[in-house]
Amino acid sequence: MTMTTETPLRLQVRRITANDNAAIAQVIREVSAECGLTADKGYTVSDPNLDHLFDVYSQPRCAYWVVELDGQVVGGGGVAPLEGADVSLCELQKMYFLPVLRGKGLAKQLAIQAMDFARENDFSQCYLETTASLTAAIALYEKLGFSHITEALGSTRHVDCEVRMLREL
Repeated sequence: MTMTTETPLRLQVRRITANDNAAIAQVIREVSAECGLTADKGYTVSDPNLDHLFDVYSQPRCAYWVVELDGQVVGGGGVAPLEGADVSLCELQKMYFLPVLRGKGLAKQLAIQAMDFARENDFSQCYLETTASLTAAIALYEKLGFSHITEALGSTRHVDCEVRMLREL
């Protein structure tokens, strides 16, 4: 009889660095393709800054965290001021996770971390946009206290994100 022992996976959530740009952009592209979220529809995958997220989230009142599994970037999410909106309104942004991470509570952990950061940076409300096909994400946001709203806020340019949600911080 042979016994095998599984080595525990090394999981780390940390702030994005410039060296993470290509890896997290690839994660976002892979997950977008898996979910049918194409660049021509105005989803995150079409953002001109997708390959430069470190620069974007190095700005004041912005933060982005990547999730590493055994040294590989496999997910991430962040928060930033909502463009074109009141200074008290932030947006939960670019929450993408490869299948290996899903169902482990990391999206919840990251969203809570982002909202804590937002509160610490004087935001009073958090907004997000997503699409109806991402039912697990919507269920998570509802559990976290986000409410559905009918009108888009700010100017995200994500024209096909028909699900809009808002939460008091």
